[in-house]
Amino acid sequence: MAKSIRIQLEPQDHPKQWYNLNADLPSPLLPPLGPDGSPVSPDMLAPIFPMNLIEQEVSDKRWIDIPEEIRDILATYRPSPLHRAVALEEYLGTPARIYYKNESVSPAGSHKPNTAVAQAWYNKQAGVKRLATETGAGQWGSALAFACAQVGLECKVFMVRISYDQKPFRKIMMQTWGADCTASPSTETQTGRDVLERFPDTPGSLGIAISEAVETAVGDLTGSTKYSLGSVLNHVMMHQTIIGLETKKQLEKAGEGKPDVIIGCAGGGSNFAGLAFPFVYDKIHGADIDIIPVEPASCPTMTKGPFSYDLGDFTGMTPLLPMHTLGHTFMPPPIHAGGLRYHGIAPLISQAIVEGLISPRAIHQLECYSAAVTFARTEGIIIAPETSHAAAAAVQEALKAKEEGKEKVIVFNLSGHGLMDMKGYEAYFSGALEDHALPQDELEANLEAISGYPKPEQRRSGRW
Repeated sequence: MAKSIRIQLEPQDHPKQWYNLNADLPSPLLPPLGPDGSPVSPDMLAPIFPMNLIEQEVSDKRWIDIPEEIRDILATYRPSPLHRAVALEEYLGTPARIYYKNESVSPAGSHKPNTAVAQAWYNKQAGVKRLATETGAGQWGSALAFACAQVGLECKVFMVRISYDQKPFRKIMMQTWGADCTASPSTETQTGRDVLERFPDTPGSLGIAISEAVETAVGDLTGSTKYSLGSVLNHVMMHQTIIGLETKKQLEKAGEGKPDVIIGCAGGGSNFAGLAFPFVYDKIHGADIDIIPVEPASCPTMTKGPFSYDLGDFTGMTPLLPMHTLGHTFMPPPIHAGGLRYHGIAPLISQAIVEGLISPRAIHQLECYSAAVTFARTEGIIIAPETSHAAAAAVQEALKAKEEGKEKVIVFNLSGHGLMDMKGYEAYFSGALEDHALPQDELEANLEAISGYPKPEQRRSGRW
């Protein structure tokens, strides 16, 4: 057998619709809430998002058409290839067949343009002139900078300080596409100034950067600036489902039936949802599939955080969202998987966990880097630290299949390359990287901040 197998689709096989999991969840998704505990109406989101995206956010339609203009831009790199990792299989000695969906082929090097292009296009249609956003590792900021350049929008990015320092080339990518990138927390917003006064040496967090970006959008009284989010929200999850929809067609083309295991790393949840949600649909309708979102053990949102209402940002500029959370004041340790350093997880993913449709897993970064190096030395691709979590879980599942003597089909999302993340690899090889476990007392201290917030069970029972 060839050392690698690449399954391509023809351009005409590109999905023409996005899949919306909200239409099929066994229990309805709980609404976002305002400070008084009342549901947030669509018009209340208008200062932040354009109405055409708000309509997608609250939609319960199963399928949403993808405008032809968006498909034309995405066609520069989609459909993305599905690879069978034959060399990795041979190295592990597993009877499992391992496939990875290669989202690193986009201009920004990750899955993020799938929603960045859509959001930029819809904002342009709504008359918006500038988008403000945050970015953790820089992949989302790079993707939005690329997308804004494609449709003709200005772009302002607040990049989490630790990643801004660790990954300077991400900043240069954004600048190359015309974006203005600032380290967060910054002195440009009241949020940033307040945080720096309290924590002058903070590495920053996605929650803080989100607050700065939202403040920038809301503070533009002309209405020409809107906020754009690269994960967590329903419409973002939906835009990414082209990954899983393509994967289904490619597995069929490869002669496979249903997969046995679906894996994606998860910080806010977009790349995991993009691959997994079309298969969650199958599981809802009876398919026997293990669906695994993987997170850092140092930021165990899904595996240790309670399912609760919480803010999406640090200072309270966003609505309360129903999600697994470590508390919006949580300051993650400065691990190299910056894109996974978020205190919460998407409400749709949280609800899927509650329904028992997916099974989250936490893995320490040393095991993840070990898997990434093994993957590079077998399959040849140097993957992002975020993707390494998915690769590590795929290795775990392949070795489990070996122990059980079972043939399995394992699919994971290679959500981005690591060519801008070599400092992390350098730290791994030099022995400078360490595993971080979240202490229970620190978790409990952060959860105090949400102790008075509504609980999902209260909302469902009408007791709030």
